[in-house]
Amino acid sequence: MDDALALAYAQRLIACESVTPARGAVFDALEDMLVPLGFTVERFMSGEDDDNPAHGAPVENLFAIRAASGGHFAFAGHVDVVPPGNGWASDPFVPEIKGDLLHGRGAVDMKGSIAAFVAALHDIPKDAGTISLIITGDEEGPAIHGTRALITHMQAQGSIPDYCLVGEPTSVNRLGDMMKIGRRGSVNMWISVAGTQGHVAYPHLADNPIPRLIAILAEIEAITLDAGTDWFQASNIEVTDLHVGNKATNVIPATAEARLSIRFNDLQNGDALVLRLLALVERHGGKLTAMISGEAFLTPPGVFSAAISDAVEAVVGIAPEASTTGGTSDARFLTKICPVVEFGLCNATMHKLDEAVAIADLSALTEIYRRVTLKMLAT
Repeated sequence: MDDALALAYAQRLIACESVTPARGAVFDALEDMLVPLGFTVERFMSGEDDDNPAHGAPVENLFAIRAASGGHFAFAGHVDVVPPGNGWASDPFVPEIKGDLLHGRGAVDMKGSIAAFVAALHDIPKDAGTISLIITGDEEGPAIHGTRALITHMQAQGSIPDYCLVGEPTSVNRLGDMMKIGRRGSVNMWISVAGTQGHVAYPHLADNPIPRLIAILAEIEAITLDAGTDWFQASNIEVTDLHVGNKATNVIPATAEARLSIRFNDLQNGDALVLRLLALVERHGGKLTAMISGEAFLTPPGVFSAAISDAVEAVVGIAPEASTTGGTSDARFLTKICPVVEFGLCNATMHKLDEAVAIADLSALTEIYRRVTLKMLAT
């Protein structure tokens, strides 16, 4: 195994400015890495270019496959990154090595993981089985036209993997200490209560919506959805915004609004939660709209998680904790077509200024990915 290969690939990917939604150069770079390894690379745009932000912007996606007899193992990831923000010590899109760290936006989330997987492919025989890469430019944004469009593309081709590894940065304190075998679901809700504007001295001529919104939120706050499960923490409802926008001290406002975010385990489902809170809100004369970002999922411990655990222990000497904590990822879509586990670099600097990955971790992750891929192709 060439220890410098993952580093070189990571540098090349970081150097491509790819703030979400990503297109163009970063996909050119990845295609150039994969074609010499025998992969057939398909790239396509998804999404309409209109003025409605709810539709998302058009994004580029890449599906690469190297077919052979035997099992089919897939790696999924994203080349888009969040905006770097101001205050970096160096240019976020000029990869820079400082000591034993490689700095640059996307170093851990998640161009470094993609680089490690592609580097691992150099030491996986072409006849070991079918390998595919599912790479989107739309994970950090609305995630409307990315992995979901790739799944549709794969289904149309009949290219459904037996297992899929998602290279999100799951490690916490050191490489290998955590993998994700599931994620909670997520739904956002917007509540609006209409009233009648009027002068505070003449309340009988107005209808104040604020007390009704407070009553709605008090009732929601009293809800206990569940106590959690063996693999998931308890589902929780959080009020994330309140808005009236009334700048006058002597005016009863016409409307009051609130926003909720619910993260839920596999005892719940998005549609049922929406219906439950819709009924509650409507009893108080309010309106509710909702957007379900994804359902909860669990890949029960088994051969896939065991392969990752064995590889991690062999390479870095620790056994990863199987967890379902954290936010959502594109694994929520991929789990609908095959078993999915997430494993990748340390997440301490993701989305932060001066994001950085340990160069030694890139090398170790490459070997872990190689071992996992060979094991799962033979399963």
